[in-house]
Order: sequence, then structure tokens, then C-alpha cells
Amino acid sequence: MAGGVKKPVNVFKLKNLDDPAQVFNWRLWFAVFSFGLMGAARGVDEGLISGAFGSKNFQNTIHYSTYSTVEQTNIKANVSAMVQIGSVGGALIAFLVCDRIGRIWATRQLCVLWIIGIAIFMGANGNLSAIYAGRFIAGLGVGQTTVVGPVYLAEIAPASIRGLCTCIFTGFVYLGIVLAYFANYGCSVNLGERTIARWEVPTSLHIMFASLILILTFFQYESPRYLIKKGRGEQATKNMAIIRNLPQDDSYVVREINAIQVQLQEEEEATMGQGWIGIVKEMFLIPSNFYRIYLGLMSQVLSQWSGAGSITLYAVNLFALLGITGTNEALLATAIFGIVKLVAAVVCALFLVDVIGRKRSLLIGITLQAISMIYIAAFLTAVPKLGTVKNFVLPKSQKGASTGAIVMIYVSGVGWALGWNSMQYLLTAELFPLRIRAVSTSIVMCFHFANQYGNSRAVPNMLLPKATGGINPSGTFWFFTVVTIVGGVWVWFTIPETAGRDLESMDRLFSLPWYKIGVYGNRVAEEQDARLTEKEAAMGHEHGMVHQVEVVETVETSKA
Repeated sequence: MAGGVKKPVNVFKLKNLDDPAQVFNWRLWFAVFSFGLMGAARGVDEGLISGAFGSKNFQNTIHYSTYSTVEQTNIKANVSAMVQIGSVGGALIAFLVCDRIGRIWATRQLCVLWIIGIAIFMGANGNLSAIYAGRFIAGLGVGQTTVVGPVYLAEIAPASIRGLCTCIFTGFVYLGIVLAYFANYGCSVNLGERTIARWEVPTSLHIMFASLILILTFFQYESPRYLIKKGRGEQATKNMAIIRNLPQDDSYVVREINAIQVQLQEEEEATMGQGWIGIVKEMFLIPSNFYRIYLGLMSQVLSQWSGAGSITLYAVNLFALLGITGTNEALLATAIFGIVKLVAAVVCALFLVDVIGRKRSLLIGITLQAISMIYIAAFLTAVPKLGTVKNFVLPKSQKGASTGAIVMIYVSGVGWALGWNSMQYLLTAELFPLRIRAVSTSIVMCFHFANQYGNSRAVPNMLLPKATGGINPSGTFWFFTVVTIVGGVWVWFTIPETAGRDLESMDRLFSLPWYKIGVYGNRVAEEQDARLTEKEAAMGHEHGMVHQVEVVETVETSKA
């Protein structure tokens, strides 16, 4: 276990891996399902809110028509983004909750917050203050899901399929989006736009998911890595054996527990007796850890401002902008968009992230996203009146180009699912050492939601014509294009490959100066793995020789 499995993984032939076959058992997959389900928290909200806000009943309830165009834009942005504001706080407190009461109880309390917030939102009866408060409280719960879920999944998954297990979380983001999109579409068609059920029925998906996740926690086991950190080694071994479906004294379980204990001991010795000050120093004064935090923070900036997340949130409006007419038609196109991204996320989890690696998958996704952004920006530049002149009708000569732009929205969704949206959770969950994992992940995800809030709040105003303070739809998409391309270059030079490497061996990727890690980090880490493997083999051989001599001496003594 010097560094973990490096060969490509065929998820349909896991028995061919070096791990014992018992490791890939129903308890592992049940845990992956239960905690991966938390991804739906973000997906449901992103998929629901624009459709719910578009409901005539909801708009009438808040007297939307009485406000000016700019005020309407601000109200829509505030309602949409309030969950992101709450999520900043949720992500910030997640490490305190996670490390104090454990991953299981952290999940239970975030589900309660999530349910309370949505209940307030649904019962607001048109009061904007209550609507904002309810979505903020829901955000406190939703924000914690992006820390608790990926961290737990990364900690219980075997190194060989950690990418698959953590990407299940991303898959459920898209499942939540698909269900939300189709709930909006179905209610719009069958319940009409002027009934309260039109938006409250889809919104109840929040409560359904939160309740299901809460119930499932009572059938799960606490993370062994968390238990070791709390000094409960015996319980950690018992839980690890249950999750791995192996005896507690099995060599695989013993090696895994020992590796965690050794890594934690090294981290604690480095900051002996310094408490929180020691943890802060470990995060920001140790170059390898500071570089990891830098990777996490920059990945959030570049991913959120690349535009694909905004497309998810405002898909209905953007499809209408590019030429799809009619509320139901726009909702259906948005629902299909969700399916496309869900399929792409499944493909990424099953066939890319543990096969070709995190970095290549990310670069493929960014490339697709960049191509789509360039096309959409060029199309909007060629038809400058689109989205800037009220009641503008697209000429028939531009219908083909319009269809191409709509297709590119789908392509951007595929690229987002293959790249940034999968990797921003996976890399964040697996980069950090155990002692600072929860707090570092919380800081990064806090930054994630701060940027997501800024983006979701800014995009409606960015899309406005220049005359009203925006930068036009074309300017918005050229901005997204530049950020996407810069992100691709940054990934190439700064991010190392982490696929197949166990969490306790990540330090070897960051042993070089910061400017060499992205390009040469893997080569150096693999050289260190090889030397360590040779050393372990030599020690094993030496131990065998000593054992053989002892046996011979015992036999000779008995003969005498």
C-alpha cells in the first residue's frame, strides 16, 4: 500500500483489482448511495428555483409586477442566490460540526436545518423577508452537504474507486436537477401557472430528499478516519471491517488502519501541543498544505465564473434568450438539459475519473465548455438585438445558428459534468491530510458558495443591455469564454493527478516546489512509491529470513 492502485479501473470488473473482492460489497455501495444522495440538495434547488419563480402564482403572491424592471431583476437574483448566501455560512460551520460530532450526526442536523428552511419558504405567503429567511436557513443545511458528503465518501472509499464513489455525489446533483426540471415542467402543464400547487409541489422535493437522507443515516457507520482522529481506534477498526466486509484482523484492514494512524501521528507531532494555532500553521505555513488550499480556492473561482453553473440556474431564461418560445417549451428544453448532464456525470464516474484520471477528464470537460461558450458568444455578437431589444423577433435566416447555440448549451452541460463540476468536489475531498481535512474542505466550499452567490447574483444584471447597467448577453458569454480558457491553462500547469492514490500518500505529490507540482508531481511521487515499495519488500524479505533462522534454531534445539 505504498501509494495505492495506479492502473486503470474497469468498474464492471472490480474483482480484477488488487483489493480483496469482499471490499466491494453492498454495505460500501449502500453508504455511497446514502451520502451521495446529499448531492441532490444543490441539484434540486438549482433546478427548481427559476421555474418556481417563473410561476404566475408565485409572482402574484409577491406582487412582482408592481416593481420596476431593475427591481424585478434584483428580487429574482436575491431569491435565487439566498441559498448560496446561507451555504457560505453552512460550509463555514461544517468543519466544526463535522469534527466535533462526527460525519453521521453532522448529516442529521443539516437535514433538520434544510427542512426547516424550506418549510418557512413554502409558508411565507408572499412575504419577501420570510422568503429570504427560509432560503437562507435552507442554505445553512445545503452548504454543509458539500463538505460532509464528499469527505465521508472519500474517507470510506477504497483508493482504487475513490473517484467513482465521490463522483456519485455529483451524479446525484444532476439527478436532483433532472427531477426538479421535470417536476416544474409537469406541474406547469398539468396544474397551470396560477395555482399555488404549481410551485409548492416541486418545492416539496427538498423535504422528500432531506427526510430520506436523515432516515438513511440510522443505517450507516461512522467514518473510521474520524474515529481514529478522536482516539477511538478499536471502534474505527470495527467499522472499517464492517464497511470492507472483512475480519478485523485481516491484513487489508490492519494495513489501512495502521496507515491512517501513522499519518495522523506524524501530523500531530508536527504541531504538538499547539491546538488551533497549530492547525492554522499547518494549513498556511507548511508549503505543501498551503498549495493544496490554493488549488482548492482557485478551482472554485475558475469553475464558478466559467458560466456553466449560471446556465444551470437560469437555463429556462437562457433557452428563451436563444430562441425557444413558450414557457412549457423552455421548461422541457431545460429538463432535457438536465438529463444530458446526468448522463455525462454517470459517464464521467464510470469510465473517466478512475480510468484516464482526474486531470485528463477535467481538461476534456473544459475543452468542450470552451468550444460551446465561444459559439454562443459569437452567435449573440452576430445578432446583437437578441436579449437587448424588447420583443425582438429572430429572423428566419438566423434560425439555424440559433439551433446551434441551443445545442451548444447542451454541450456546455456535458463539459461541465465531465470537468469542473465533478472535480471541484472530488479534488477538494481527497487533497488534504486528515488533521486539516474538514477545516480545509470547509474553507474551500465556503469559497465555492461565495463565488456561486456572486455569480448567480451578477449574471441577471450582466445579461441586461448596456443602457441599463449590464454588459449585454454577448459580453456575458465572452467573459465566460475567457475564464474557461484561463481555467484550462491553469489546470494543465498546476493540478497533479490524484487518481488511484490512497489519502495517506497524497503528500508525495506535493514534495516539489509549487511551480513544478502540476507538471512533475506525479513522476516524483511514483518514484517515491517505487522506492518505498522496494523498501517494504526488502523488510519483508529480511523478516522472512529472520523467521526462518528462528525456526531452524528451534528445530535444532528440540533435537538436542
